[in-house]
Amino acid sequence: MLAIEKNRELPRIRIRNSYPYKVMVVGDSFFVEDTSLQVICNSNYRMGKQLGMKFIARKENDGVRVWRTE
Repeated sequence: MLAIEKNRELPRIRIRNSYPYKVMVVGDSFFVEDTSLQVICNSNYRMGKQLGMKFIARKENDGVRVWRTE
């Protein structure tokens, strides 16, 4: 049986803004080493919706490159 715990504080949401989405103009790109394409695509989707921009990602060597397209 699982124990029920009371008065446990909810962890804060971790927002990762380490990628330069906000300062990019169309045609700019950045490279992220040692990460999966899926992680970057999820980040592109969330930030694209939030900022009203579009991003595309492609695998490149040992990482992923992201371009701003719109």
